[in-house]
Amino acid sequence: MTAEIQTRPGPASRGEPAEIKKRGLRRRSRLGWRSPLTRRILLLNLLVLLIPVLGLMHLEQYRDSLIAAELEGLRTQGRSFALSLGSTAVVANSAGVERLLPELTRHLMRLLLTNSTTRARAFALDGKLLADSFVLMGPGGQVTVLELPPPDDGAVSGWLTRLYDRATDWLPGLDDLPRYREAAEQFATDYTEVERALAGESPGMVRLDRGGRLVLSAAVPVQRYRKVLGALMLSKDGTDVTAAVRDRRRDILVVFGVASAVTVLLSLYLAGTIARPIRRLAKAADLVRYGKGRKFQIPDFTRRDDEIGDLSAALRGMTEALWARLDAIEGFAADVAHEIKNPLTSLRSAVETVTRLEDPAQQKKLMSIILDDVQRLDRLISDISDASRLDAELSRAESETVHLGELLQALAEVEQATAGDQGPRFELDVAGHQLLKVSGLEGRLGQVFRNLISNAVSFSPPGGTIRLAARRDRDWIVVSVADEGPGLPPDKLDAIFERFYSERPKGEKFGTHSGLGLSISRQIVQAHGGTIEAENRFDGEGGVIGARFVVRLPAE
Repeated sequence: MTAEIQTRPGPASRGEPAEIKKRGLRRRSRLGWRSPLTRRILLLNLLVLLIPVLGLMHLEQYRDSLIAAELEGLRTQGRSFALSLGSTAVVANSAGVERLLPELTRHLMRLLLTNSTTRARAFALDGKLLADSFVLMGPGGQVTVLELPPPDDGAVSGWLTRLYDRATDWLPGLDDLPRYREAAEQFATDYTEVERALAGESPGMVRLDRGGRLVLSAAVPVQRYRKVLGALMLSKDGTDVTAAVRDRRRDILVVFGVASAVTVLLSLYLAGTIARPIRRLAKAADLVRYGKGRKFQIPDFTRRDDEIGDLSAALRGMTEALWARLDAIEGFAADVAHEIKNPLTSLRSAVETVTRLEDPAQQKKLMSIILDDVQRLDRLISDISDASRLDAELSRAESETVHLGELLQALAEVEQATAGDQGPRFELDVAGHQLLKVSGLEGRLGQVFRNLISNAVSFSPPGGTIRLAARRDRDWIVVSVADEGPGLPPDKLDAIFERFYSERPKGEKFGTHSGLGLSISRQIVQAHGGTIEAENRFDGEGGVIGARFVVRLPAE
């Protein structure tokens, strides 16, 4: 498993099953922008960026501050004009009644507002319009001055500006303003601010004309010795305010455009570092699932040190465990077939022979052989069934607290009671047994120690001693089963745990044991997170005086 797979189609993919090709086409269609993960990351990042931009596009507070500054400027300018009018354009009649003189008022306004876009209108105390800076009096009559909009050359910039203005017209904030209407004959009653100025106030107003443009106006009273003689209204369009708001919005849009470009690039990079490895892992998983042989390998991203690396490591570990499990199943099936074939061959030979024999004694001997082979098959099948169910049981069953001291004591008492006079004696050393607790399946752990005790009994000489000991070694519980038998072959200390391995004492009837006991015991111990080892016991001169099995289990 050393060849790394390629995600792009090539010669290596021509022999893929139809299911892999179908999945591969579907995954290739998700490359780039079509990847749902890429689109999701991009959309979320742009949405987060768009929310504050949409809020800033209103700029209501900024616009209101500009309008307030413009109105204050109009008031200041109006107060200075009103002061000039009150001191130079006022005449008194024979009765001593003072009033504003229209000709002087118009002349003074022309002088004060030269080269200015501000419009000034003066109203008498009775509300009549006295003078308008946008209306000139000449020999031919009145001439109205109007400011024309700048010429539109039809350039792309002008078209974009108009499009932008139409788009911003949809933004809320200006619809509730009053409309500016100008009658043919104007009176103070047409303008609220003028009426309030005649009452001695200095108000300001913001309106919208027919074209949707801002019209700013401020009215101040014209006084002489604090006596109101009329009102002066200064007005101008809100072009400067609109242009300033437009400039700020344009700046925001430029920043948003740059930020969006950076966000898109970073999102694509982020999606690539996430989506592309996941796609490769999914492709590799499909190849492992549907491919033939073991030439496909899960890509190794463990150097990333992130969740993708963890996923890669988990998939690689799962794949290795899968292949190991398949190897174990294959080896187990081969071993089972081999072990069952031996008694079946013996049975077949005995059955064929017994039919040709006429001697009752020989027939009886063959029938005894047949019975032994049947019993051997029964033991094999029982142990094989137990071994095949072991994995599923260990993965499904819930663990419980197991008191190993009490378990060993019970097993020793049962074995001692059934050993007889010629059987071995049992010595038990479980000091501090209240601390000898592990988490696991009591029945399966009992099976482990029964197998070890049964193995020790079969190798112990008559009257020998079997020692059971358990102690706590920091975070581990160490249990040992020692006998006084002939010991184990030094080169077979690990092989004895293999399936169907049998190293039996001399004189024992062949076929009494299936050779699965120690293999099952190691499988159970490893499933509990522990280890099991075998070793020989030696005397002071280096001679073998027995065997010892040591089981280490994690303490609860």
